[in-house]
Amino acid sequence: MTLLLRGALIEYGTDLIGPIPNVVIFQFNPEALTRSFVVPERPRAGNDREQSQAGETVHERISLKAHFSAADALEEDKFLARTFGLGPQLAALEKMVLPGGKIAGLIGAAVDAIGDALGLGGGQDAPTQPIPRQSFPRILFIWGLTRVHPVQIDSMRISELEYDHLLNPVRAEVDLEISVIKVDACSDDWLARGAQEFTEIAKEAQAIANLANTAEQVVELIPL
Repeated sequence: MTLLLRGALIEYGTDLIGPIPNVVIFQFNPEALTRSFVVPERPRAGNDREQSQAGETVHERISLKAHFSAADALEEDKFLARTFGLGPQLAALEKMVLPGGKIAGLIGAAVDAIGDALGLGGGQDAPTQPIPRQSFPRILFIWGLTRVHPVQIDSMRISELEYDHLLNPVRAEVDLEISVIKVDACSDDWLARGAQEFTEIAKEAQAIANLANTAEQVVELIPL
């Protein structure tokens, strides 16, 4: 049996339902990804190196088109598909580019109230002003076993291509432009730091493994 991995976007640290992440798994893996690297201007002279490197880094941007269809779910007569079509998936994606809404805020307040009732609110030592929940989402883009990127969504274009009798979308294409975030070593976002370190180590390991391919090609070029 062949293992099929699916790409995904995971919003965490969200106020959607407390600590529960907002996950969108690509129903059909995009056929292609376009990856571009924005390289800062190189120093022109040795004495300019310190100034030119300050605060500058290479930024990776990823473009993709995701496809969604409710056909199989409708054929299996699933309740959500019959009632909302692709509405839940598209709403979950939209949530990743918008700050928390009213329902999210009410649920978050309920989660906080339960914590206070259980004595998890900090008691008398708690600060007088509550710490606001995350306004905008933190997102991981997962693509295979070696690419787990902390990202931000720069743009999202949703094309609704087909509807049911209630005008729910049942087929859609979503164009995404995302930027890989460079997380500072001092950041308290341990999940993003871990994802970044894991992906960087995986890339370095693959680059080293490429030496074996290079050596094999050199040997093939040497006449006997």
